[in-house]
Amino acid sequence: MTQVGLQLYTVRDAMEQDFEGTLRKIAALGYQGVEFAGYFGRTAEQVKAILDETGLIALGAHTPFVRLRDALDEEIAFNKAIGNTTLIMPYLGEEDRHRWHDIFEDMDKIGQRCADAGVTFCYHNHEFELTQHLDGQPVLDVMFSKLPAERLQMELDSCWVHYAGLDPVAYITKYADRLPLVHWKDMAKREDGSAETVELGHGEVDIKAIADAAIQAGATWLVVEQDYCAGNPLDCIEESMKWIRNYANNGGNIHV
Repeated sequence: MTQVGLQLYTVRDAMEQDFEGTLRKIAALGYQGVEFAGYFGRTAEQVKAILDETGLIALGAHTPFVRLRDALDEEIAFNKAIGNTTLIMPYLGEEDRHRWHDIFEDMDKIGQRCADAGVTFCYHNHEFELTQHLDGQPVLDVMFSKLPAERLQMELDSCWVHYAGLDPVAYITKYADRLPLVHWKDMAKREDGSAETVELGHGEVDIKAIADAAIQAGATWLVVEQDYCAGNPLDCIEESMKWIRNYANNGGNIHV
């Protein structure tokens, strides 16, 4: 059954101030796993200890491209020590977006080394991989046509697909066979057209349809993320969990 996790970037300030206490609060709210975005100076042993205490599963780690390219063995060893076997490339800077084919070659090498180590390598999208085209297609589609499934899996950020003007459900369906992780988040558009991430159920994204499709596709995790929170991030993730519980209580095939 698909489980519900939290991308810890959502609560990054709280994590910096109180790493262990924040993870305890996340577990108490009912999140089953966490996706790391940094470890705030903790050793692998310290991270593993708090995960064991709370029962939280390390479902993945957003790892900068430079670290994946230049320090992959170190990242694999750290993550295996905390019980995580999924490394995710979270973002590509603008300075590199003119050389996608070179990036694909690097990613292919990263993916092979991950596979050899028993680690899954994923790519997490924003909107630019869908609005920027390469060889007549969105960059994201070219990426997944060039790199085989055994070396690259997808973490689809459904909200950014929506923001790019495309259909998240169609993308979930298209990549159902290589989609272990789906970012589950909501947004509203500001007056200038930019995206403001909001609590689940407070925006314009069809988050129920996305959850239904992700579960149908066999995604292992639906990962809640709110890039920026207008209020206290811990209050925001509690509000999102209220929506999730209501979804589950009204037929959503998810256990929280």
